[in-house]
Amino acid sequence: MDIMFIEAKYKGKIKLPSGFTKKLPKTIGLFTTVQFVDSIALIQKQLEENNIKVKFFKTGHAKYKGQLLGCNIEEFKGVEAFVYIGDGMFHPKALVLKNKLPVFVFNPLNKKTGIITHQDVEILLRKQKGAYLKFLDSVKVGVLISVKPGQNRLKTALKLKSRYPDKEFFYLIADNIDFSQLENFPFIECFVNTACPRLGLDDSISLRKPIINLELVL
Repeated sequence: MDIMFIEAKYKGKIKLPSGFTKKLPKTIGLFTTVQFVDSIALIQKQLEENNIKVKFFKTGHAKYKGQLLGCNIEEFKGVEAFVYIGDGMFHPKALVLKNKLPVFVFNPLNKKTGIITHQDVEILLRKQKGAYLKFLDSVKVGVLISVKPGQNRLKTALKLKSRYPDKEFFYLIADNIDFSQLENFPFIECFVNTACPRLGLDDSISLRKPIINLELVL
């Protein structure tokens, strides 16, 4: 079966509130999602008219400069803060998880503004620290492998065997990782996530056993 991905673009005109731009520092990194990426030049112009220097970054899996994906947990340097244009908190949290900088958010759909700081993701980071300690103490470890393009890291995950010879690894391979199905493996003490890093942070809340992202144990 063929799958076609079609970009759905926002047709409205985005105007940043004056109160929003006044709160921004002088150098920001500008991000948005694919829905609003066609408006990014207009947004840049509005910011620069307020004497704000705008920097763009192109993330690993993104098609456009300034496009942010929820899985892009990367570090970006040379700015004082970030501006995110879009709805929801899932995407801008990706910026805060790796960068200890505030993210100023403007939602073009309801015109609401906000700010996300490092404190807003501390609970997720503390959870990963706890999962790391459990991983070190575990003998039977489940390794979650996705077959989705761009997320398949089986070759890298196999390095766990040589890195931790005292542990027994069970490689669980699937297209969509369903946390409810992981309860079928009660002997596993801890899971290592090799797919989208957000699975090990946001999506694992319902999982009773610790789950840690691969890059934290390799």
